[in-house]
Amino acid sequence: MPMPERIKRVTDQPADEQTHELIDSGLRTLDTETNGIAALSAALQNGLRAPFIAAVELIRGARGRVVTSGMGKSGHVAHSLAATMSSTGTPAIFVHPAEAGHGDLGMITPDDVLMALSWSGETVELKNLIDYSRRFRIGLIAMTSDGNSTLAQAADVAFVLPQAREACPHNLAPTTSSLMQLALGHALAIALLESRGFTPLDFRILHPGGRLGAALTFTRDLMHAGDAMPLVMLGRRMSNAIMEMSTKGFGCVGIIDPAGQLVGIITDGDLRRHMRPDLLDLAVEEVMTAHPICAKPDQLASETLQLLNAAKITAVFVIERGKPVGVIHLHDLLRAGVA
Repeated sequence: MPMPERIKRVTDQPADEQTHELIDSGLRTLDTETNGIAALSAALQNGLRAPFIAAVELIRGARGRVVTSGMGKSGHVAHSLAATMSSTGTPAIFVHPAEAGHGDLGMITPDDVLMALSWSGETVELKNLIDYSRRFRIGLIAMTSDGNSTLAQAADVAFVLPQAREACPHNLAPTTSSLMQLALGHALAIALLESRGFTPLDFRILHPGGRLGAALTFTRDLMHAGDAMPLVMLGRRMSNAIMEMSTKGFGCVGIIDPAGQLVGIITDGDLRRHMRPDLLDLAVEEVMTAHPICAKPDQLASETLQLLNAAKITAVFVIERGKPVGVIHLHDLLRAGVA
């Protein structure tokens, strides 16, 4: 049955003059916004250098949160930055400037730092927030393009962003400017993250859900321990090893010495390489691979996945002080959503 024209796949559409015009438009937008980011990067190495350091120090010294605010597109960027900061170790909330004058000023405490975004620096709705921050000596960080604006002049720290052309052909719709605000906010959030020594383990606490949370799960949380581990002692026959391997279903068996130390591993590949009539009668040490690749229980699941991929293996023993405490298979990581 032919596909209706209105739902025909994009890949089936023939290239024409209009298609090329659309692609050209997209490329112009990306080029324009790239120029804006380049200008911002250059400014950070010069005029924005001191404000950037001052903003990091102001936020790090605050006992409360970062309160972001802005109207319109700047408001959307401010909302996003509050989420980014909160997820990277800097507690933050967004307060809508219009709602602030109707009771939401009560969400802001003297321990907080206010970060207000306004490209013009004259957003009327920010007046109550500015006045409140000055009255109660709340740190105020401004992000604007006009150093002489009301917002910049009132702020303790003012980011005066370089002027840049909007991607909009009329130079009106906030596009490049919004991206520059977002990029500078991200730079600030990451600088705070790094200066605080925020680790992947800290990140895991704030991101327990989804694929990211799964990747930040510890290997010990996914490994099979105790009797589930396929293990045999040195000196045992291969018939015992194959029975253990088949029973436990990991495609491998660990070889331990009398002290319980893992000294080798036998995999399906080892069986194929040593296939011969007397295989079952051989001692396990004649077939095993000594000094096998191992994982650690406090290793992140994402790191264990990288280990398996790099070694091109499907299972690995988890050891602690040389002794096996678990075994983990690639399928365990897949089920947990790590890959």
